[in-house]
Amino acid sequence: MKIITRHTLALVVALFAAIGTITAATPKPRLIINIVVGSMRSGDLERYSDNFCEGGFKRLVNNGRNYTNAYLGYSHCSTAAGLATLATGTQPCDHGVIGESWWNYADGQYTSLIADKKSHPVPFSTGSGNYSANRLTSPTLGDLLLSTSPQSKQFTIAIDPLSAIVMNGKAGVPFWAESNQTHWTTASAFTETLPAWVNKYNQNDTNENYKLARWTPMYKAWMYKNEEVAILEGIKDKHTKLLSDINLRLSASDHGAMCYTPAGNTQVLKFASTLVVQEGLGSDEHTDILNICLDTSRYITETYGPESMEYEDMIYRLDKDLADFLIYVYAQVKDPSMIVVTLSSDHGTAPSYNPVDRAERERFNTRQMEVIVNAYVSAHHGSDEYILGYANNAIYLNHKTINSKKLNIDDIRDEVAIFSLQLRGVASARSSTALRNSSFTSGRGELMQQGFYASRSGDVILDLMPGWIVEDSSKRTSSTSGYNYDRHIPLIIYGGGIEASTIDSRVDPAHLAATLCTLIDIELPWSSDGSILP
Repeated sequence: MKIITRHTLALVVALFAAIGTITAATPKPRLIINIVVGSMRSGDLERYSDNFCEGGFKRLVNNGRNYTNAYLGYSHCSTAAGLATLATGTQPCDHGVIGESWWNYADGQYTSLIADKKSHPVPFSTGSGNYSANRLTSPTLGDLLLSTSPQSKQFTIAIDPLSAIVMNGKAGVPFWAESNQTHWTTASAFTETLPAWVNKYNQNDTNENYKLARWTPMYKAWMYKNEEVAILEGIKDKHTKLLSDINLRLSASDHGAMCYTPAGNTQVLKFASTLVVQEGLGSDEHTDILNICLDTSRYITETYGPESMEYEDMIYRLDKDLADFLIYVYAQVKDPSMIVVTLSSDHGTAPSYNPVDRAERERFNTRQMEVIVNAYVSAHHGSDEYILGYANNAIYLNHKTINSKKLNIDDIRDEVAIFSLQLRGVASARSSTALRNSSFTSGRGELMQQGFYASRSGDVILDLMPGWIVEDSSKRTSSTSGYNYDRHIPLIIYGGGIEASTIDSRVDPAHLAATLCTLIDIELPWSSDGSILP
């Protein structure tokens, strides 16, 4: 048995005293800014770094805590699920956001995550705004902060109302772009009136200043790493491939034109800069939160593909916009250590299904699948409508039909799961019964289970083969799998006195929320396992 000497005891006491002093001397950040770049792969930060300026992505990478091996811990990496995971610190199996819509078993209706007839557009709005956060089941970081500190503020900005609401939660105010103009709006579920400064911002058509009359490359053609071009003007020595529906999207409205060009990111960050000043974020001892979701990055990725020059040029322009935003925000505070900035993404993306000069990759025709599966069940149990539809990588069965025939729903699920393995493009299939009653601790089964929420997920969850995406004429790529290209995302924490370093160990982005809760000294997310980032 070791004897603790007086000298050793003194060292221990001194050590704990030092820890207490450090903790007491480290103030809580006054402003947390969460920036989410839609569909951004982790490798993009290194791939395009040669053309980055010093004040944008490089500033965060070189001076922040950079987690190079951050992987989402579930399959079906949708935007809604990714944002909810970052905001709540939990997996979809706990926070319940498996996608933007799902089939409701009770009434057989297709249900939207954010649609709410009881909510209405704020008075200035002329577009859609019947949205709320009522179907979000887990509190977000902002919800937890405002419940602890009512004097704190939270705002979320995105082009897409889904992104704004999911990242925001129920407390604070989300803003999103109008569907038929470039104004900013919200819904009555969050506030009955727009702030006076937002009204003025809209009335002055401020966003019009950021439109691109023509989308031309930012740099010389030889400086780009990507070869493919869809409609980017000014490139004469690159292969050109026209995509269906692009010109229609760009000419549909001012809003549409801005969403599918780098101007979409510009308008979001400029509005965010104005909001910081007008709302006095970070100006007192009560921590505030500003969430910025850059949906344009996802729109451009899906439309042109991650290998396109359009995507690469958007990243360079975003880098410059980000640098301007950071310079402006940090100029508003006396002590830069009082601001914490995080950079992440909702998910990565699959390779384009139709790469230039290479054979097209296979795509999964969901409508054809529904017809085939329904015919199979009909052949065994009598002709009828057994399929509600396909959503969130899952087949939803018609429970009303199955119950009326006095069939066992679990048996039908198992039959469909086994049969689905014969469909081209399906790598694996698991029934909801198996996912509810079994525990998968590794591999694809664990990823599927982590993305499964019993009351909203489908009856049979499908895992498509690597590289396969759901067929959609308007998209060259999407994020619908749990493969590495969808799950590996950037993750950086910058500022707040956190030392610059690169962390190569595997981490889960879901732990970001718990880490931020620890920094601002509030309770951890309710459903999280309590883990924080190293």
